[in-house]
Amino acid sequence: MKKILFVTSEAHPLIKTGGLADVSGSLPKALAELSQDIKLILPNYQALKIHEKARFLCSIRVDNRNVNILETHIPGSSVTVWLVDYPVYYNYPGNPYVDEQGQPWPINAERFALFCRIAVEAAMDRIHQGWKPDIVHCNDWQSGLVPALLSLEQDPPATVFTIHNMAYQGLFPGRTAAALNLPGKLWNPAGLEFHEMLSFIKGGLIYADYITTVSPTYALEIQTAEFGYGLEGLLEHRKEFLGGIINGIDLDQWSPETDPYIFQNFTVETLDKKSLNKAELQKKFGLPVNERIPLLGLIGRLVEQKGIDLILESLPEMVALNMQFVLLGSGDKEFEKQLQQLADLYPDKIALNIGYDEALAHVIEAGADVFLMPSRFEPCGLNQMYSQRYGTIPIVRKTGGLADTVVDALPETLANHTATGIVFNEASSSCLLEAIKRALILYSYSDTWKKMQTNAMKMNFSWQRSAEQYLALYEKIK
Repeated sequence: MKKILFVTSEAHPLIKTGGLADVSGSLPKALAELSQDIKLILPNYQALKIHEKARFLCSIRVDNRNVNILETHIPGSSVTVWLVDYPVYYNYPGNPYVDEQGQPWPINAERFALFCRIAVEAAMDRIHQGWKPDIVHCNDWQSGLVPALLSLEQDPPATVFTIHNMAYQGLFPGRTAAALNLPGKLWNPAGLEFHEMLSFIKGGLIYADYITTVSPTYALEIQTAEFGYGLEGLLEHRKEFLGGIINGIDLDQWSPETDPYIFQNFTVETLDKKSLNKAELQKKFGLPVNERIPLLGLIGRLVEQKGIDLILESLPEMVALNMQFVLLGSGDKEFEKQLQQLADLYPDKIALNIGYDEALAHVIEAGADVFLMPSRFEPCGLNQMYSQRYGTIPIVRKTGGLADTVVDALPETLANHTATGIVFNEASSSCLLEAIKRALILYSYSDTWKKMQTNAMKMNFSWQRSAEQYLALYEKIK
């Protein structure tokens, strides 16, 4: 049994801004189910949704600050959560990283540096709980200083650093290093310095014993200039200590058999009932109810990363095809406006819901025939996995986790029953359109389509599978 301290800046359902929270809420639970002794450490933000009153664990003095550590649990599980309680830094409303205008909180460097220092105290059992972890598993830039600071300790635990998105690096002006009182030993280009800036993420990339990211393909992509954001050389240098492990999905929350949000539950054996969800989705969006028209769905942020511009370029030609398109999401105001104009022009073909609605997301996954996910980059992605579970065939670009979780429908994969979706290579509207046309042709062969749906629904995207891979990695490094 391994003792694991899981260091994260967000965890669902306590607080969530993105995919990191999903991982931090699910992976520790899956590791606990594999009989590992795991504790999570997280800042005590004002916006945390805690169902039980957190109990006082201890007080610790770090950098002339008295910090309390409180204890609670991930709701619905036995996983212990330690909360770093320092109201001056964490008692901010709403989002953990940015204010209502989307601007980073001005003292983010101080906030997350203190969080990292307390994580190190916990990792070295200087909080006197009689518990010293074998592994400290850090996530994204907010915890990047932990492996760096632990590298200066006598007999530290082994460290794993997981990159959820290389685009976020925790960069601050160089003078911040002195203000944070960081050890001089760490302040150099071979340490935390990045072009005279302080880089939190470099703390993880240089000093962790092993670096993981959320898909094997993304682990290769971040070693290139296109995806490495200036750190590709360092990542390539450390490539023998770098690998990808696909995120799992919450199989209880995303199950067509038991999903409370959808009109008609179904399984791989009762796949014909899926069409009742399609009719309901068409009604909900005010589209003509017609079982034979292929219905394409999209759920996501309306930003360039997600390839929304490719969809906009393709829509005028898509409406000439025999299909319908529903979209749920929000983001770039210009994209929202253009999509709305097209929906107004073609009300029997295109329907939108600008915003986010959890229940509607489930209704779309269950009711659509095809799911569009033409992302420019996607470290892991979840919707392509949800879609397959609901027999909704994903069309994805060959990048990151999309490349690793969707098997393209080619003659050989159709023949050997492994095809689960449509994959295209280039981030261009012409390639996307070609993929959509390929899907529509396959859809017209109902037996072939049903086989693909069955293959997709049988895919194993459980967190248990991911947790077993992490556990094998922990065994290897400690």
